[in-house]
Amino acid sequence: MDRFGSCPAWGAGWLVLCCSFALQAQTYPVKPVRVIATVAAGTATDITMRLMAPRMAEAFGQPIIVENVAALGGSMGAERVSHLAPDGYNLMITTPSSQISIFFLKKQVPYKLADFTPITAAVEPVTALLINPNLPAQALTEFFEHARRNPGKLSYGSPGVGSVFHLVVEALQSATGTRMLHVPYKSLVTAINDVIGGQTDFTVVALGNARAQIASGKLRALAVMEGQRYAGLPGVPSVSEIVLNFEKPASWFGLFGPAGLPPPITQRIQQEAARALHAPEVRPKLDASGFNVIANTPEEFTAMIKRGFEVYGAVVKAAGLQPED
Repeated sequence: MDRFGSCPAWGAGWLVLCCSFALQAQTYPVKPVRVIATVAAGTATDITMRLMAPRMAEAFGQPIIVENVAALGGSMGAERVSHLAPDGYNLMITTPSSQISIFFLKKQVPYKLADFTPITAAVEPVTALLINPNLPAQALTEFFEHARRNPGKLSYGSPGVGSVFHLVVEALQSATGTRMLHVPYKSLVTAINDVIGGQTDFTVVALGNARAQIASGKLRALAVMEGQRYAGLPGVPSVSEIVLNFEKPASWFGLFGPAGLPPPITQRIQQEAARALHAPEVRPKLDASGFNVIANTPEEFTAMIKRGFEVYGAVVKAAGLQPED
């Protein structure tokens, strides 16, 4: 018996495997790396990856090709990645829509979470509660009071049932004892425009999607949904200042590989992604767009995903949402 177990041959095999992984990490990559983005081109997740890609490509000495496979809430792209070789040449950037909430909202999902290797949560977009300026609520406390006095009458738009922004409002209603009318749209742009036009009263979206409308006064930011104020809007409170222990369902943009991605390659990708996110030509653009940089380790990201399942599960249950075919 030796320190590798009861069989010396097993220990030798384990040592060969470790050496193989180490060699892979030293030589990786030797060809272009493809990243499937499970969102449409030009959206915040896609833009984030395209900001990271040049810096990562420089470090790798190989091109990074971003391919958009945006369909079925991100599940089409995720399914494709789940079947690819875990060699580091096929990665994915996606959101909790394809990795967490889909498992609560769909009866049939063509993959399991175990089919992926978490690499890093790149950023978390700052999410804001935006109201029509004519709404009779100048402060967050007044907004909740107005909602309680008018149950089911305050309306809000989201880019669809089960979207992150829909579930954020459901979590808010559960935490505040309010009841508001959900108006699902096919696009986020339409949802925002209808708040501006007065067809709906408010929406919750990533701040980067509505910076121009806030600056022009067409929308008013009443609160950010994170646990602390956003430095870019220091006068806008965090919901947690009024609603104690409120936890926003996660909305990170994260990098994954197929299951079985060797740890040394996983760590190499994470390290270069983190360097890219903090690079002087990248970080200011992310800050200006309302993104909080995370760039955590695979282990930390895995813990975030686990917590995400707990939070999303509680929100879906409280909202009474049922999985669809």
